[in-house]
Parts: sequence; C-alpha cells; structure tokens
Amino acid sequence: MSDERADLVGPVIEASDAGRAIVAAILNTNPGAFVEDRGAYLRVRAERRCLLTREAAERELGHSFRLPADLEPLMPAFKGLIRIEPDAIEWSFPSP
Repeated sequence: MSDERADLVGPVIEASDAGRAIVAAILNTNPGAFVEDRGAYLRVRAERRCLLTREAAERELGHSFRLPADLEPLMPAFKGLIRIEPDAIEWSFPSP
C-alpha cells in the first residue's frame, strides 16, 4: 500500500535544463511545493493546487514560453485535474 497523499498534485517534468527552469518557476509560484528528484525526471508535488504561469516560466528560462505547446514536450505525466489557459496551467485536486 502506498503512503502517498492523495491530495498532492502537479506535473512530472523531464530533468533537462529547460525542465529544471520550469520546476524553479513552479516552486517560486507555489509556496510549500516540493520536488522528488527521480534522476531522469522531476516530480513536482503541491497540496491540492499547483500553478505554472507563462510569466514565471519566461522569467526562469530567459525567453518566451508558449502554454501549453512548450510545456508538453517537457511534461510526460501529471497528477490531478488540469486546466489550461493561454497564460497559466493549473493542476488541482478534485473537490468531493
């Protein structure tokens, strides 16, 4: 049986330079979020809600970043419900 908390949500991001910049953007935007480094990928965990904004991604990367097009190749998986907007992506835990 897994001891993983059901209400932790967030993306799985490849462990590349661009991926690490996206993880930094997520951590800067979501106080309390944390990362599980699995070598080839980084699993971001946040309680009930995790947000990535285009602005935060561009700040970390140093260049423009299109959502969701530029995130898709870096994100092989995620946990939670996903809501995609032109300027932000949110992963959330479903309300009962």
